[in-house]
Amino acid sequence: MRCDRRVLLLGLLGLGACAATPTETAILPEFRGFVSVDPVRHAIEQGADLLTHRNRLTGQPWETARLVQALEFLAVEVPNGPRWNVMLPMAQLTLPAARAEWRQAFGIAPEARAQEVIDSLTELRSAYAEQRPTAAPAALRAPIFTPGGQETLNRFADPPALPRTTRAMIDARQELMVQSFERRSGRGFVIR
Repeated sequence: MRCDRRVLLLGLLGLGACAATPTETAILPEFRGFVSVDPVRHAIEQGADLLTHRNRLTGQPWETARLVQALEFLAVEVPNGPRWNVMLPMAQLTLPAARAEWRQAFGIAPEARAQEVIDSLTELRSAYAEQRPTAAPAALRAPIFTPGGQETLNRFADPPALPRTTRAMIDARQELMVQSFERRSGRGFVIR
């Protein structure tokens, strides 16, 4: 009985701590105004695919930027989005925990807000889309990126292995597949 009270008390303290901290939000640029495509599902599917086929990213910093945008989005949306606490219970823990790995690999400031990172990487992607690759290093400016500029761009062009991030994304994709199967088979409950 005493142990149950401690668990309850710790749970309530945890909820209180969550309520005191404003939740971070982020939006991916390609999903602004769209409601027909689920950005979380899309980001998990695309991110897991790119991480398991890293050779697709070599020499393509705009694709690596797109991947990092998806990771930043997922790191804040999955733990804070009301649908995902039931559908992706493990991803709620593993994706934010892996955030330190990709941020360190690409020189992203630990205190940077996800939307700041996403917006900077949108500038990088736009520079390549508009065929202005010389403008790309300017998008990777300090203090969000260290050292910034061309050196950070080189990291995006030749991304390192991200084992913890890859594992988190593969597991998140697996959780989505299980939820989809349970919904179709009628064994799970439907969350809309």
